[in-house]
Amino acid sequence: MANHSQSLDEVFIALSDPTRREVIRRLGRGPVSVGELARPFAITLPSFLKHVRTLESSGLIRTAKSGRVRTCTLNRERLALLDDWLAEQRLVWDGRTDRLEQFLTNPKEAS
Repeated sequence: MANHSQSLDEVFIALSDPTRREVIRRLGRGPVSVGELARPFAITLPSFLKHVRTLESSGLIRTAKSGRVRTCTLNRERLALLDDWLAEQRLVWDGRTDRLEQFLTNPKEAS
């Protein structure tokens, strides 16, 4: 359980930055080189590579080098951690809002 929680924390930390979220969004369309990924951002390549390393260490992306080109690929399996967590949260909050709705519409039955 602790490992699962730590993994989820790593993913949330990696996605806490808008640049990294945009990289994930772009990689959702398919693999692309680091240079191509960096092009739309107004930051230096070394600064951009820090974002790539953060995403890679969180397991959200994989990189592979071929010659001088490093290509990034989205690890969709790692995103499943988020999907699972969000599904759990939806169940919890749906139950709470259902009980609140019942209380507000039928206060005598809820007591």
